[in-house]
Amino acid sequence: MPRVKKIDHVGIAVRDAEAAVRFYEEALGLAADHYETVPAQGVKVAFLPLGEATLELLEPTGPDTPVGKYLDKRGEGIHHICLEVEGLDELLGELSARGAVIGSGAAAPGAHGSRVGFLHPKATGGVLVELAEKGHEPET
Repeated sequence: MPRVKKIDHVGIAVRDAEAAVRFYEEALGLAADHYETVPAQGVKVAFLPLGEATLELLEPTGPDTPVGKYLDKRGEGIHHICLEVEGLDELLGELSARGAVIGSGAAAPGAHGSRVGFLHPKATGGVLVELAEKGHEPET
């Protein structure tokens, strides 16, 4: 049975990840511990651990990416909340049947070798929700 394990991270859309990291490090004492580009999502990502969760700063790799379009339309700010789950494929299947999943309902490659799917904000009270299943090798 699929289940939600925890809040994994909060994704924040930014125009300049390096500048955003400097603020979080200098002003709040957080430290970025990992940087990664996720071609499947069109983002450069900086990760700032905070307790059991992480702040994920998302800089688009181009204007036509989902985060690039988000920034154009809404500006910088919270982009999504990510929940770590078990049984992602089964869960996406169930949620697709309800019309809640963005896209085909198939999991896509995410950061840290995870597999991810997104739930439409119309189904979740206005919040883009990412579901992530950890423990998968990154695709090459």
